[in-house]
This record gives sequence, structure tokens and C-alpha cells, in this order.
Amino acid sequence: MKLIVGLGNPEKKYETTRHNAGAIVVSEFMRLNTPPFSKLKMNKKFNALVTKGELNEEEIILALPQTFMNNSGQAVKTMASYYKLEPEDIWVVYDDVDLPLGKIRISRNGSAAGHKGVQSIIDQLKTKDFIRFRLGISNSLKSKITTPKFVLQNFSKEEKNTLTASVKKTNEAIEFALKSEIEKTMNKFN
Repeated sequence: MKLIVGLGNPEKKYETTRHNAGAIVVSEFMRLNTPPFSKLKMNKKFNALVTKGELNEEEIILALPQTFMNNSGQAVKTMASYYKLEPEDIWVVYDDVDLPLGKIRISRNGSAAGHKGVQSIIDQLKTKDFIRFRLGISNSLKSKITTPKFVLQNFSKEEKNTLTASVKKTNEAIEFALKSEIEKTMNKFN
């Protein structure tokens, strides 16, 4: 079993912001794989939108925490405990302000690098050893405004094509990883 979590903020006003890149990826993964996945539905026990399906003979849970970003670990820990998941079976998809828009990186066992949603997951799980799919969101404006303000901006019209390509590439990496190994996926997509 794998838990694939897309980080973001709940509420309509945040739906297309840079900080919701992870949620955008997981929502698109669900759409591309319907069936076996159906629409994400609120699960109050997990405080997350959740759907389950089977791919490559493995049960997959897709989840979008409905806590705000900085408390993402609460939802992830509840799901990990309930399903008795090992850290390597938890895949977290999120924005990375240190990567240029369009770049993706897959890693495991790293620091939060200032990402408060990831830090919340590390704090709640008491481990760094989960899989990360990071989407670059940085552009030339990033150096001119504070990071909290930058990540809550919407993508510009010019950036949306690059974002679409990045979301597609990340979903291809997730599909490849589900059929292969994380190390092979890193070698192919990083």
C-alpha cells in the first residue's frame, strides 16, 4: 500500500497558488487514473480529501490534507497510523521554492529545507525517511518578495504552460515509481 499526499492549503482562494502545486499534481493524478480512482471525498477522521484505488496490483491512497500547510503532518500521521504504513510507503508531493519552475526532484530522507508543511510531517512522523516529489515554483520575482508572500501567489498566465508540463512530468515519475523502484525513478527523472 502507498499513500500519495499532495500538499497545499484548503479553501478555494488557494487552489491555484504556488504552494498548492502538490495538491494540483495529486488531483491531476486522480483525474488521469479514473478509474480505478473516484472523486476525492472528505474523510473527517483523517481531516483530508481521500480516494483509494488499485494500480499494478497495489492499493494506493491519494490524499489532500485539509489542515493548512503548516499542519500537514497531522493528517499524514493519522493516515499512516491507521493504515500501518512504513515511511517509505508515504510519498509527499509539494512545491519547492529553491527549484526553478518546471524542474522536479525526487528524494528521500532529506531535511525540510524551510518548507513548513514538510517540517510538520517530519515532526509528526518522527522521521525524514519518506519519499518526496518536489516541484520547482521559483521565478525571477522570488528574490524581490518574501517567501510566504511568494508561495501564496497564483501562477502567471506565462507560467501556466510550464506548470502544466511539470505536473505531467511529476505524474509520469509517480507512475514510473509505482512500477519500478524509487532509486530508478530518481535516476530517470532528476
